[in-house]
Amino acid sequence: MRVLMVHNAYQQRGGEDSVVESEVALLRQHGHEVHVYERHNDEVGQTPKWQLAAGTVWSSRTVRDVQALIAGFKPDVMHVHNTMPLVSPSVYWAAQKLGVPVVQTLHNFRLLCPQAMFVREGRVCEDCLGKVPWRGVLHKCYRGSRIQSAVMAGMLTTHRVLGTFATKVDKFIALNEFCRAKMIEGGLDGDRISVKPNFVDWQPAPRWDQRVGGLYLGRLTPEKGMDVLLRALVRQPGLRVRVVGGGPMAEVVTGASGVDYLGFLPLTEIWGHLSTASYMVVPSVWYEGFPRTIVEAFASGVPVIASRLGSLAEVVTDGKTGLLFNPGDDEDLAAKLAWAESHPQAMIRMGQAAREEYEARYTPERNCAELIEIYRSAMAQSG
Repeated sequence: MRVLMVHNAYQQRGGEDSVVESEVALLRQHGHEVHVYERHNDEVGQTPKWQLAAGTVWSSRTVRDVQALIAGFKPDVMHVHNTMPLVSPSVYWAAQKLGVPVVQTLHNFRLLCPQAMFVREGRVCEDCLGKVPWRGVLHKCYRGSRIQSAVMAGMLTTHRVLGTFATKVDKFIALNEFCRAKMIEGGLDGDRISVKPNFVDWQPAPRWDQRVGGLYLGRLTPEKGMDVLLRALVRQPGLRVRVVGGGPMAEVVTGASGVDYLGFLPLTEIWGHLSTASYMVVPSVWYEGFPRTIVEAFASGVPVIASRLGSLAEVVTDGKTGLLFNPGDDEDLAAKLAWAESHPQAMIRMGQAAREEYEARYTPERNCAELIEIYRSAMAQSG
């Protein structure tokens, strides 16, 4: 199969960028031909603000670039990941005009929320769900700017009116059933939404000896629940959690009680920490899409202590592949951390169950088969 992969890369590399790279490599490993059309947010600082705003709603450059690529590459399907802000939804129109089926992965809630995360002031906010997103402008939800929020809200409203999301995308990919249900609640057609989780390529069987302490992987931001974790650690003197990642809360994390802050690390070193951790902590206070870090933990035989919120409560089975705590509740999280530390054998059993879950649902082979089936479904629907 010939696949045109489209992605607007982020300035600060994150899980979404890694997913795109992994899917491209996966398809090529299985004999499919992939061409990647990528714009990078490093361009943002070099673009006049008016031009950036207009291009967020409709990028003429994207239309020209993509139609030229389609003419030369002749893809069977176009698979889009992130379009904001440089690619824009005009990419769907470019493909449909030339008869190419379109698949869109829903990594977040961008089509329903200008800020994409359904979070405001440290709590879940669904004020714009299924509505014209003017409240996102009122509250300056996107980057704390009313102007930038207006651009995002304008993009969403424009393309809803034009029917872009309803008629120009053949198949959407939700990362789990929770996200699929939320998208349907927001107005997308459930018949066009398939569920396919993220995956990681990690084949070696893990060992469960010499496991000690907790591990946090990811951005250091309030919505990721970093402040909740820090408060929980204060409640449990002597407990240590290794923290890997960076972000606006890095200075707060550095030297915090109970934290061994390691900063950014290459993937090889991250796998090393996963192989020796007793558990991983995911204390998010927003509706996560599907953190790849959870799949990495499961592949490494590491159970996950996560917020009982959104997709996390779907992916992590309480008492089987990890523990769930009340979102934002540092006292409950502290209790779960203390329980994990005092029940090492139970955590090993959960880690073994997590590895079994990985082998059953999150391997590259299964993921590739699911992805190709979605492509074929999009082609059949488009044709």
